[in-house]
Amino acid sequence: MMWKRLCVLFIGTGLLVGCGNDDGIDVEVVPPRDLDEVAIENDAEIREYLQTHFYNYEEFENPPAGFNFKMFIDTLAGENAGKIPLIDQVETVQINVTSGELGLTDQPDVVHTLYYLIAREGMDSSPTVADSTFLTYRGRLLDNRDFDGSFEQPIWFDLARIQGPLQGARGFAEGMPFFKASSGITSNPDGTVTSIDGGVGMIVMPSGLGYFNAAPTNAIPNYSSLIFFVELFSLEETDHDGDGIPSIQEDLNGDGYLYNDNTNEQQERETIGGVLRVNFLDPDDDGDEVPTRDEIIILPDGTLEFPDSNGNGTPDYLDNTYPES
Repeated sequence: MMWKRLCVLFIGTGLLVGCGNDDGIDVEVVPPRDLDEVAIENDAEIREYLQTHFYNYEEFENPPAGFNFKMFIDTLAGENAGKIPLIDQVETVQINVTSGELGLTDQPDVVHTLYYLIAREGMDSSPTVADSTFLTYRGRLLDNRDFDGSFEQPIWFDLARIQGPLQGARGFAEGMPFFKASSGITSNPDGTVTSIDGGVGMIVMPSGLGYFNAAPTNAIPNYSSLIFFVELFSLEETDHDGDGIPSIQEDLNGDGYLYNDNTNEQQERETIGGVLRVNFLDPDDDGDEVPTRDEIIILPDGTLEFPDSNGNGTPDYLDNTYPES
């Protein structure tokens, strides 16, 4: 499901089709709802869910023999009424969402709250939003219906790609850096693999950090908040455009969002037939027709140097005024 969403390059509007007159079928286009209105509604739904559910934290605190370190969610009722609710265990991060990311127009930016819970932190390093991650996951709605997942066998996810506009998984990409990879992976006789101590937890996101009004399947209603249960096995640093600069270092403004860093955006917009390419996907970041790889220095130990040949304070690879014509 999630990987299918990567192929979607547009935002659906939703259509109501009814019987018309002799001229044919009347089609009414339903406009998307207001982003700020949906954000408030989603957050209220999420908080109600977190207040009325708990996870098997006692097993994580004192693992019984053979425990598989999978999260189990249940309601706070009956004999479970005294359990600690999720709302008291989650952490939050605020993420600004622009209307353009969701294919909307004439709507203001809206800050969304992403909730995450770390049941087991993990023992190795944490990914960045630019890394590829090897993990298992389960996607669930707030009514506890699963809609997607790779539950037993881990698969690779390129967080940078799924963070992008119109992909429907920005919340997933920005939640994963809170977990750490496993210190080792065990191969099983049945061909599956097991994480020794990888990060385990859940990410809960409003629809503005998910699919909003463009759910890719009927299993996910539009404007649905989403839950992802994850276990992180390993990660790999990426250099998506092969220019010698790791993708995370091309987040020039340091806000953790890779898609608002485009050094030569104005030049690209003014070029007939030009394609907008953000820096981590652009092998010529300043558009001077000199590849970025030829304007930086990669030292033997892998560290980078960024020459500033004309001394104007902007490194060559970001400065299309150098060399002077």
